[in-house]
Amino acid sequence: MRFIEEVVVDEFLPTVRSMLAEDLRERGLTQHEVAEALGISQSAVSKYAHGEVARHPRIVADDRVQELVDRVGEGLATGDVSRVAALVEIEVLIRRLEAGDLLADLHEEAMPELADADVEFAVHDPDNALRERERVVASVRRGLRTLQNASGFAALIPNVGANVAEALPEAETIDDVAAIPGRLVDVKGSTMVPGDPEFGVSEHVATVLLAARKAGAPVRGAVNLRYDPDLLAEIGETYPTVEFDAKAPSAEAVRDALEGWTGDAPVVIYQTGAVGVEPIVYVLASDAVEAARIVREYL
Repeated sequence: MRFIEEVVVDEFLPTVRSMLAEDLRERGLTQHEVAEALGISQSAVSKYAHGEVARHPRIVADDRVQELVDRVGEGLATGDVSRVAALVEIEVLIRRLEAGDLLADLHEEAMPELADADVEFAVHDPDNALRERERVVASVRRGLRTLQNASGFAALIPNVGANVAEALPEAETIDDVAAIPGRLVDVKGSTMVPGDPEFGVSEHVATVLLAARKAGAPVRGAVNLRYDPDLLAEIGETYPTVEFDAKAPSAEAVRDALEGWTGDAPVVIYQTGAVGVEPIVYVLASDAVEAARIVREYL
């Protein structure tokens, strides 16, 4: 008697780890870095590199496995994908391949009597909440890197600080929005980043983003900038711009300005300041990466 989990452990995981180790080495990572990225020993990496671990040919040949290895390998190499996120991605594919697919076929080969049995394997939801949260954090991280690599971004950081944020698809509260803790600040022309993206750490930008969504704008990502009328006019040639009242609470003012919004994303909203309120611009887009890309276009 052999369980499908044994197929996963004995056939699938060694094959995928070996493919990932090879992919990461080809991307220039050292043996030590590959071991750190995959959470395995350097001796294991060495065995993978020297072909001492057998790969299952049907798993290697599967397009979905190849696409997974390429995507996860790139993410691990660049830092866009954490080890947890990589694990989730692999786990999701495993569950899909267990459901009457490749792994189910391999299991039936190991247990021929299963071929004629009326059996369905319970699988996880491939779009689980953990995976979606990891996707959002990775998107914020990519958006941040886009801004850090853009010459001149630090000069657009307002006195209150900038941030890069993205909301979950069904976001309702600040805890459903990932951003940079403590905000981005300009330090002698460079952008200082206090820490990695987290959920629930940006009341300022998250409040504006959530208010825009409640008003009907189809946005999930946001970047806030120092108000510059010339820059705003330039952006306005391509994207819609909407002013909101700086004297009212942010959430209320943004909802009023965008109420019944029927346009697409992106949209740029701004206020020109009031007593004790710094003028500021918010670039709202489909995700954090798109919002950051738009900002980079005008630097």
